[in-house]
Amino acid sequence: MALTVFVGVLMAAILIGAPIAYALILCGVALMWLLGLFDGQIIAQNIINSAGSFPLLAIPLFIIAGEVMNSGGLSKRIINLAIAMVGHLRGGLGYVAIFAGVLLSSLSGSALADAASLTALLLPMMVIAGYNKNRSGGLIASVSVLGSIIPPSIGFVVLGVASGLSITKLFLAGIFPGLLIASALCVAWWLVSRRDTDVQLSPKASGKQRAKAFVDSIWALLLPVIIVVGLRFGVVTPTEAGAVASVYALLVSTLVYRELNLKDLNALLLRAGKTTAAVMFLVAAASIPAWMITIADIPGQIIDLIQPVMDNPKLLILVLMALILLISMVMDLTPTILLLAPILVPVVTAAGIDPIYFGVLFMINCSIGLITPPVGTVLNVVAGIGRMRYEALLKGTFPFLIAEVLVLFLLVAFPELVIVPAGWFAK
Repeated sequence: MALTVFVGVLMAAILIGAPIAYALILCGVALMWLLGLFDGQIIAQNIINSAGSFPLLAIPLFIIAGEVMNSGGLSKRIINLAIAMVGHLRGGLGYVAIFAGVLLSSLSGSALADAASLTALLLPMMVIAGYNKNRSGGLIASVSVLGSIIPPSIGFVVLGVASGLSITKLFLAGIFPGLLIASALCVAWWLVSRRDTDVQLSPKASGKQRAKAFVDSIWALLLPVIIVVGLRFGVVTPTEAGAVASVYALLVSTLVYRELNLKDLNALLLRAGKTTAAVMFLVAAASIPAWMITIADIPGQIIDLIQPVMDNPKLLILVLMALILLISMVMDLTPTILLLAPILVPVVTAAGIDPIYFGVLFMINCSIGLITPPVGTVLNVVAGIGRMRYEALLKGTFPFLIAEVLVLFLLVAFPELVIVPAGWFAK
């Protein structure tokens, strides 16, 4: 009964157009009413206590770091380095987008921030060079989702808080799968870019120009190294890594590159504050149904429903992946995590599946949802900045979407591709 009420109220609230945060609150209140536990004071306490979680402080810190990087010249120098290294190859600007996307993902932690940056800087260059605009935009959208997979990922922070999993372990476990997806995107781009026969290639950079681009970007490249090494050796927690990233990016932007003035900080902090407020309100709203999910033993009810596949981990993972993908297609990344993580992590743990491994698959699946209709948040960002029709962009995204789904199935079939590299990074 509790599961039916939970799903029914959630779907009804979404269908009438209620914002996701309010839909989550309604779910929690409905469960409280069903179980005879309704108490306004408990609702208020859950909202306040969840927003005061120390690990969640990483979210505004990494959001600020991402804003500073885009405004202070770090992102631009990463793209310039990618152009110097691979811009001259056939389909070179596509490889630049992938290379730059991987590096930006290790800086910002946000798929939306990476999509905005890459679209504004690279899409006009690709169109001028003769690349198909829809495929170029589709590639940029597809590589931008790595921002939610490669650390420092804001999505992993939310997942860790919602499920109780180690954020540091999630960060380290996301590195190799993120690089694997980037490799798959390279193969997909190589296959589709051969159609662009009249593309104007960039001149090959000389050794001196490449060295200059590398030296110019070295301050930006040091940041992911500092974060990963700090997490790996336990020098910093994920929250402290966010503080380090923010301060480091601010110092480099103002004192080294000198592209960010202190008078620009008001607008920058305002943008970061608006983004943080939206995420934190979702987290706070989700605390009520998360608490009631435990009280009503909804994970136990789901285990009873899927008992026939509990003894087959791969089949169970496939069923859960299909469920997550279906929900992530109609819901943004953060609400999907907050809704499903408290339910599904206990289920996979009971089935004997490594919860960190599942967390990585969960995040990849939710990230793919960012470039699938009907919502496709990253697609909307790329379409808006690139002034493209949503339907045309979706068509251009399709080959790269297929590549990412194939990698997801590969990771389901061979869990060692996640578990073994995660063990290397954690040693």
